[in-house]
Amino acid sequence: MAKIKMTTPIVEMDGDEMTRILWKMIKDHLLEPFIELNTEYYDLGLEYRNETNDQVTIDSANATKKYGVAVKCATITPNAARMTEYDLKEMWKSPNGTIRAILDGTVFRAPIVVDGIEPCVRNWKKPITIARHAYGDVYKNTEIKVPGAGKVELVYTGEDGTKISELVHEFAGPGVAQGMHNIDKSIESFARSCFNYALDIKQDLWFATKDTISKKYDHTFKDIFQEIFDKEYKEKFEAAGIVYFYTLIDDAVARVMKSEGGYIWACKNYDGDVMSDMISSAFGSLAMMTSVLVSPDGYYEYEAAHGTVQRHYYKHLAGEETSTNSVATIFAWSGALRKRGEIDGNQELMEFADKLEKATIQTIEEGDMTKDLALITKNPNPNVLNSEGFIKAIAGRLA
Repeated sequence: MAKIKMTTPIVEMDGDEMTRILWKMIKDHLLEPFIELNTEYYDLGLEYRNETNDQVTIDSANATKKYGVAVKCATITPNAARMTEYDLKEMWKSPNGTIRAILDGTVFRAPIVVDGIEPCVRNWKKPITIARHAYGDVYKNTEIKVPGAGKVELVYTGEDGTKISELVHEFAGPGVAQGMHNIDKSIESFARSCFNYALDIKQDLWFATKDTISKKYDHTFKDIFQEIFDKEYKEKFEAAGIVYFYTLIDDAVARVMKSEGGYIWACKNYDGDVMSDMISSAFGSLAMMTSVLVSPDGYYEYEAAHGTVQRHYYKHLAGEETSTNSVATIFAWSGALRKRGEIDGNQELMEFADKLEKATIQTIEEGDMTKDLALITKNPNPNVLNSEGFIKAIAGRLA
């Protein structure tokens, strides 16, 4: 069988631990037998990031700007224990955070729906995609422990000497205080990424904040979204037959629980962090959650929503058998290949991505699955496969 050709490379970002092992299996069994795989390779494994002083992460993000599409393996964000384990020069930043900052992107996460893996919320029939603003708020906060009685103030000093000051709280005793920020440019990019993605996948877009309480901070998000929608996207949404809908975050939560799904729910940074975990857990498993970083400039970076599966990696190193779910990583590859095919007008590549996803879902629905899914499936007789056996079962159906 002639292999499918690729004219333009995908940026390939390799990763860490068990997902790095799965990465090679996926390429060996599911991709390279069918595609003349064309990638520009970057090793984002922690050892090489340390060796290059994390320059490789920056280089991979800039390559994504050049080629437009990337696929990323899960990576380690080091803590104190990892500093010792990997003998690191310093506690390198999250690769995802670095890439998001360079691409100015928004993260879209959606569950992979499979018959037999039923959502905890019984009326959910279609995926709910969480769009998380990946800048600012509590993740770039400044905080202090207040030692005793005194005032905490929020002060702005303009370049021209203008001062704005607001009292945060007059403390009678010890406490804590926190300041956080966002910038209009990032909020605008967030809005455009959400509107573009909604048009891309032809789904309604919801956006929710708490502007009734946060009358300046959250209200700014609401105003920017509405202004951009009215000026740039209203007619496009009408032509596509989809809607943009704003509501308060608590109202959105109530609506989500009663809905059947099938829309994008845009959230500020913290809300998106929490809600994406809630959605993934309620639909079945974080290992069944896709993630794509979308830039308003048209750059796409696909990855699994989960981490490096450290516990399974240590078992693998000890020579023990693992049954690690590779579905989200497979879908990262299929998403990147489909987008590459779409941009390049490569119909064969797009069709292959569809077939890869179909073969993966069919494998689970016909009873072949990893241990994590066997524990939650309604299939009465699941066949539990090890990590490589599951990928080979998909390969058999794909062939």
